[in-house]
Amino acid sequence: MPLVGFIGNSILRPQVFHKAQIDLTYIEQLNPPLMENSSLYIMSVMYILAGIMHFIKPKAYLRIMPRYLPYHLPLVYLSGVFEIVFGALLLFPATQTIGAWGIIAVLIGVFPANIHMLQTNKVKKTWYIIALWVRLPLQAFLIYWAWAFT
Repeated sequence: MPLVGFIGNSILRPQVFHKAQIDLTYIEQLNPPLMENSSLYIMSVMYILAGIMHFIKPKAYLRIMPRYLPYHLPLVYLSGVFEIVFGALLLFPATQTIGAWGIIAVLIGVFPANIHMLQTNKVKKTWYIIALWVRLPLQAFLIYWAWAFT
């Protein structure tokens, strides 16, 4: 038997019930469920934290800077600022596209450092070498992930 809507003793008329559904859909569009945006929030926090690490542990980033680039420390700080700013821009619908394109630009910009890190590696541990190789195609995934929010 189909369910008929009741509020107290009055039966909801179909047009009123239908209007309530439209209003609910409109409200859900204004405030999407958390799960729909969880990927965006994870990406945003990931880049903000990574950017902060450029200031906390700059030596880790200086070690992977290619020699042909000048001004290593300022570039480490600048890339950290970009990661923080673009990561934060992802959090706001009005600036989400700018943030996503900025993240893509940063990922492309730091790709030479990932290649340099692989080429100049002196660590002989197998897991570390595998991680360096996996990091290269991972950049493509990270670019795609950011592109999904453009």
